[in-house]
Amino acid sequence: MKVVVDEDKCVAAGQCVAASMDVFDQRDEDGIVVLLNENPGPELADEVRNAAAVCPALAIRIEE
Repeated sequence: MKVVVDEDKCVAAGQCVAASMDVFDQRDEDGIVVLLNENPGPELADEVRNAAAVCPALAIRIEE
């Protein structure tokens, strides 16, 4: 699994962080997504898929 984020689409809602704080964070100055782990292990797969699903801007893409 590879995670790709589009910072230009991000609206700083923070749903990704709530869904998977081991993979996503937010910049302090504007709340835009920060990808902490581009290749999370299988134990985080469900969390990451959920984060992509709840992102209101569809700024998270998962490549299997």
